[in-house]
Amino acid sequence: MAERSSTMLALGTKAPYFELYNTHDYGARTISTDQLAGDKGLMLAFICNHCPYVIKIAEALGKFSRDYCSSGIGLAVINSNDAETYPADSTDNMSRFATANEFAMPYLYDKNQTVARACCAACTPDFYLFDKDIKLVYRGQFDGVRPGNRVSSNGEDLRKACNAVIEGREVDKHQIASLGCSIKWAPGKEPTIFN
Repeated sequence: MAERSSTMLALGTKAPYFELYNTHDYGARTISTDQLAGDKGLMLAFICNHCPYVIKIAEALGKFSRDYCSSGIGLAVINSNDAETYPADSTDNMSRFATANEFAMPYLYDKNQTVARACCAACTPDFYLFDKDIKLVYRGQFDGVRPGNRVSSNGEDLRKACNAVIEGREVDKHQIASLGCSIKWAPGKEPTIFN
């Protein structure tokens, strides 16, 4: 397992436009940034099906999605891993993973890894919260849970940031980088930022 932390993309960065295939029954089959964005903002998370860091928070991430799906913040999780090299991240397995964890949000497949590149996503999980103007206000960890620690996941850090956005308050700029497995780039396609 190649451990990597979030690149901590600059606050204020605009969310990239995309149209991605949705593997989960929650929503249309192809979903764009514009369709996802809510009147309060947009939360994107890069995850995958087999990463132990994601598995550790998956149930809490599902609960987070159910708690915030009507908050005015559009929600989606994205898998950018190369499924040819890592078949555990196939679209069929993505659908099963989303269902098993009761995601109340789309689970999108970034087959060409363009959205991960645009967000400078580095690890799974990697979280991005954009405000109503689709500008980045939070990038960092879901909470302090990691494989091996005995803490229960609750999404505390992301929830605080989302609550601030919903209430129209400034999001605390002291943000802790997410930590997880590196995104599995297609052979020879790892962005130069990570070399």
